[in-house]
Amino acid sequence: MQIQVHSDNRIDGSARLADWVTASVSNKVGRFDGELTRITVHISDENGEKAGAQDKRCQIEARPRGQAPISVSHKADSVNLAVDGAIEKLHAALTSLFGKLRSKRATPQMAPATTDPDRQDELLEEDLDTEEQVRGI
Repeated sequence: MQIQVHSDNRIDGSARLADWVTASVSNKVGRFDGELTRITVHISDENGEKAGAQDKRCQIEARPRGQAPISVSHKADSVNLAVDGAIEKLHAALTSLFGKLRSKRATPQMAPATTDPDRQDELLEEDLDTEEQVRGI
């Protein structure tokens, strides 16, 4: 699983931030490692220089193998809270997705009966004979 971290020009996109985000994502969704191809993290400051409540935003896009991409986002007062919130949402979304897929795989699909026509005739005759015996014909 490849993890990419991007930040806008108003967020200090240091190597330390990228390492922390990568480690946090890996710790939380590492169990899905074999089922994901890539995770992209975008961190932005929506108000720029201005102060404001919940102006830090983290959007995470995960790409499960053979499935549509999953995107979650979280806004908070700090970058750390925004990243942590988005990671929690991603974990919940992936748990739900893969749980549903596993339950579909676990449910056996009934295959249509492939009995040859002669055997079907024999079975129908046996049923008819049994029914006639019960009726006393």
